[in-house]
Amino acid sequence: MSGPILLMILAAAAAAWWSASRAAAERAERIGREACRAAGVQWLDQTVHASGLRLRRREDGRLGVERSFRFEYSSDGVERSVGKLVLRGDELVGFVGPVGAEGVLEAMR
Repeated sequence: MSGPILLMILAAAAAAWWSASRAAAERAERIGREACRAAGVQWLDQTVHASGLRLRRREDGRLGVERSFRFEYSSDGVERSVGKLVLRGDELVGFVGPVGAEGVLEAMR
């Protein structure tokens, strides 16, 4: 009897993890797109790519997940540049990308 219950708990945990990962990727995509728009550069490939995952302490001292994403943009339509952003939970904690996006990033923090 404990087998099906354990399986249901594992399935619920996997679904919660997947949902949190999708939400973080969608937020990263929104931030990357808005930063490129504000900087006047072209956002390439219309997506972000997960590039890292680790446990970090949050402001309140509890452990949380920190996810890193990368995206590509171009200022001239020929050369590709790589941007990176880091989300700790739902909070933007790091950004490297197109110059001129600082105002948008402050509003999204």
